[in-house]
Amino acid sequence: MAGRFLLTHDVSDLCIGKPALRWLPPSSTVAHAVAELDGQGPDACLAVWDGKGTTTVAGRVRMSDVVVFLCADSNLASPAAALQATLADLLAAAGANAPPVRCVQPHVSVLEAVDALLGGAHCLLVPIHHNRMCWLSVEDVVRFFLGSVALFSSTASRSVSDLGVVSPALSVAATDGALSAVAPLLRTASVAVVSGGRIEGEISSSTLCSLDPSLAAAAFATLSAGELASFVDYVPTTREAALRVVRSRIRRRNLHGMLDLLDGHDDLSSPSSLSSSSSPFSSSSSDDDEAAYNTRPTGKHGSWSKGRRAAREPISCRRGSSLVAVMAQAVAHRVTQVWVLGDEEELVGVVGFLDVLRVLRRHLLHTPPAHV
Repeated sequence: MAGRFLLTHDVSDLCIGKPALRWLPPSSTVAHAVAELDGQGPDACLAVWDGKGTTTVAGRVRMSDVVVFLCADSNLASPAAALQATLADLLAAAGANAPPVRCVQPHVSVLEAVDALLGGAHCLLVPIHHNRMCWLSVEDVVRFFLGSVALFSSTASRSVSDLGVVSPALSVAATDGALSAVAPLLRTASVAVVSGGRIEGEISSSTLCSLDPSLAAAAFATLSAGELASFVDYVPTTREAALRVVRSRIRRRNLHGMLDLLDGHDDLSSPSSLSSSSSPFSSSSSDDDEAAYNTRPTGKHGSWSKGRRAAREPISCRRGSSLVAVMAQAVAHRVTQVWVLGDEEELVGVVGFLDVLRVLRRHLLHTPPAHV
């Protein structure tokens, strides 16, 4: 009965209540994509599509993809110019790391959706009717499994260590430059920030969506990984002080184009605002600001702990945690992976949703996934 679960449910069952995808043509600018994504939440994404058929969807763009694009060496010096690049340029720059999209018909089984995700597709495109389509993600599939967990309880109750779903974690040292996290972010949803073998925070695609992309790129270019992990958790008054530090470091690195962009706009919600002369962070700053700021009491992420609102700790589990507990934990906190800690609180690995799908498929059908 459990094996038939994947075969008797259609992909359409997973699409109930899903909104129609939003899209822009490949010729649209990166700034236009920022305007469309602004304020839409961490899960917001756009299809790069000419509107003429599902086979012409070139890819998917999220706000985190924009941030990574702006962090490229060739773009840090002139982020305003990078924002005027096309979405086709953005996908080409990502190369093999651009999230591949596969079209799956709504009448096929959930098994085909699982195999497509395990075969390398980062997201699935499902035609609903006529010219209307929706996205289907690995989170949607895992959430669907969790709703029928009784069908495979003998597997789901076993520990993540016993099932072999703990993978090596991608991490950077808290003292390393934040740019060292950009390459790992192309391959995973979150990068652990570690100090002394213990996880001190994380840099994730979803948290980057809470920052204006130009500000996020500036923070990547000037902060340490530990500082960046804390940066998004500041109350506005403390963020003002943090911004003065970012500006000071931008000046020292001679990233004048980045400074001009930060000084020259107050909101990237529309492409025309790039030429605006106002900015909520336009107060003058100096090296003295950074020196004064760094005298504040330090915390686990560095000198920017005073004034923080309660920050969410990285979601973690133990080797002995059951698979179903980890699934429920990830779904409840809206994350796609859970860090695994050892007996001494050290980071030993990570359980990702693809690892979960792989083991559930194997234990439900007892056959290897089809090559896609």
